[in-house]
Formats: sequence, structure tokens, C-alpha cells
Amino acid sequence: MSLDSAARAGSAAERLSASEARQRLEHERGARLAQLPAVDEASDRAPQADDLRVMQRRSIERAYKEIDAAFARLQQGTYGMCQRCGRSIPVERLEILPYARCCVPCQQHAG
Repeated sequence: MSLDSAARAGSAAERLSASEARQRLEHERGARLAQLPAVDEASDRAPQADDLRVMQRRSIERAYKEIDAAFARLQQGTYGMCQRCGRSIPVERLEILPYARCCVPCQQHAG
């Protein structure tokens, strides 16, 4: 079932439209792209913080990959579905973390 057909099946308060999801993901992608040069610039001013910069870059790059995976799920029509239990991820979670792969209970069990 695609996100748009799922949105028609549930109320507007329960689902994000494909357009809303795309906008949120694009915003997240843009934020991550803006963070990368900022991390590099900060490390230029404080070279002793190289380990921190490496960890920050990895975290940003990991989020960027998750965002790309969420775009793929949006294209496949599986966006908003938990990859562990198959249930819908609550819209509130997707508003906070638009690239979430799992619902909160499944994420907690995953560790």
C-alpha cells in the first residue's frame, strides 16, 4: 500500500501525506548537508578536537544515509511502516524523526 493510499485509509491526523513526508525529509537532508561544513570549520579552529569531529561527521553521515533510505521507502510505498513489526509508525514519531525505520517499541527492543 502506498503512503497516499494509506493516508486515505486513515484520518489526516494519523498519517503524513507523501508530500509532507518528502518536505520533512528534504529539510532533514538540507540540515545535515549544512552541518558537515560547520563541523569541519569548527575543527579547523580547534585541531585538538579531531576525535570529536570524526564522531560528529560519522553521525551526520549515518543520518544522511537513513534519510536516503527513507526516501527509498517513500518511493516504494513502505514509508511510515515499522520494518520490524509491520505496523504504522505513529505520525508524532515521524514528525520528530522523519527517517524513523521502526516504531518506538521495536526500536527499544532493537537496542
